[in-house]
Amino acid sequence: MKIKAIFNKNITIKKRLVISNILMIIVPVVITSFIGIVCAGILWFVVTSGSGLGFNDSEDFYKASRAISMIVEKSLQGEKYANLAEDLAGISGILDKNSIVLSVDSSGKTLYQYGSATEADGILMEAEAILGGKGFVSNGTRELYVQQVENNGAVYRIAIFASPSKLSYSILKVVLVLLAVILLIAILFSILLTNRFLTKFVFQKIEQPLNILSDGVRQISDGNLEHRIEYDCQDEFAPICADFNEMAARLKASVELTDQHEQSRKELLAGISHDLRSPLTSIRAYVEGLLDGIAKTPETQKGYLEIIKSKAEDIDRMLSKIFLFSKMELGEYPDNPELLRLDDEVRQFIRALGTEYEEKGLVLSANALVPAAVLADPDQLRRVMTNIMENSAKYKTKDTGTLTISLWEENGGYCLSLCDDGPGVPNEALPHLFEVFYRSDKSRQNPHRGSGLGLAIAANGIQRMNGTIEAKAGKNGGLEIVIWLPKAEE
Repeated sequence: MKIKAIFNKNITIKKRLVISNILMIIVPVVITSFIGIVCAGILWFVVTSGSGLGFNDSEDFYKASRAISMIVEKSLQGEKYANLAEDLAGISGILDKNSIVLSVDSSGKTLYQYGSATEADGILMEAEAILGGKGFVSNGTRELYVQQVENNGAVYRIAIFASPSKLSYSILKVVLVLLAVILLIAILFSILLTNRFLTKFVFQKIEQPLNILSDGVRQISDGNLEHRIEYDCQDEFAPICADFNEMAARLKASVELTDQHEQSRKELLAGISHDLRSPLTSIRAYVEGLLDGIAKTPETQKGYLEIIKSKAEDIDRMLSKIFLFSKMELGEYPDNPELLRLDDEVRQFIRALGTEYEEKGLVLSANALVPAAVLADPDQLRRVMTNIMENSAKYKTKDTGTLTISLWEENGGYCLSLCDDGPGVPNEALPHLFEVFYRSDKSRQNPHRGSGLGLAIAANGIQRMNGTIEAKAGKNGGLEIVIWLPKAEE
């Protein structure tokens, strides 16, 4: 079962965090700046559009009125009052903006009127006349500025009316407060929105791999050791997923090895029970024969005792091999590798044991031994060769069998071949020869011909030397055991 990660493969978590930190600053600044510009525009529009704000105080009105009167006075020069409306058209925007009423008259005749007068304007004009007919007068809600201009003997009166706004500051404050609140809300909203987006932007990069890893852990805990994570993104989670897959593979191998050891233990117990039963049964039978007086002559009794001794020695040898194999499996057997000349070891071995095996009907011969330097434990190496030779001696069918030993260089190491001319082994049995208590004889009726541990011990020993061992069909119909050991520097 595979789960595939589907999201952007090019952005790592580190890059996302950098982008997130940058955007966390830029986005709120941009949004706040935009809202600030909008608020400034609104404020500018309110102030510049008039909107009933009028003048803030009399001083502003007085200054504006003097400026307007100067424009009108200039237009009255040269008796141009016939075209006064055209000349004053340029200030109509200012008049409208500030709700100003402008009136120009001479000798009781109105020459120019802009805006609509109110009832208070007449009262202000009367008050102005009492005060001298020019200057500034106000009743609190309406203001009047009057300027008299004399030109070519004619007297012109310029009257400017306006209503000051008592609420101008209050309204402006309200507008400013509202704009400040809007700006503050915009800042908070932009921060929250940016934070939410960036959190999702970063967290999804973390959440999906975590979900994949969590599912992988559940699969493994449920016993699905075949589960592997397929993660194509090259980010911080890639090595974690790779380590997870490696862990799952190792766990699977460990479980398989544990199962294999458990199976070996069961086979070991079954093999011990079976192989001990036969010699013990024989010993019991011959002892009972002696007790029952069946063996009456000294020669018969001696024969019974020799058989009992032989069976006891078989049991002792078998228990020694079981003990040795168990120590190897537990890793408690000492391993003392040293630099060896493998060709010399083989020659010395043949010289030491050649006569003994000839007496057992097995002739040892060396054939083309190339110089070979290997790193191996000499005791284990001799035990391996001894176990193989013991099997050849036990299973030979001829009166005198032959075991040929060859040594050649191959694949960066050396191959040691031990080939006999015995009955051989069926091809289907060759891969199983190094298993504990395996015999090609399925009936297992002849345990005296082998304990089924010799080749298993040999395989374990070669494995400890970082080598390999393989069983093949011999050229002469027998069995060939080929051992490969890595080359060592001399």
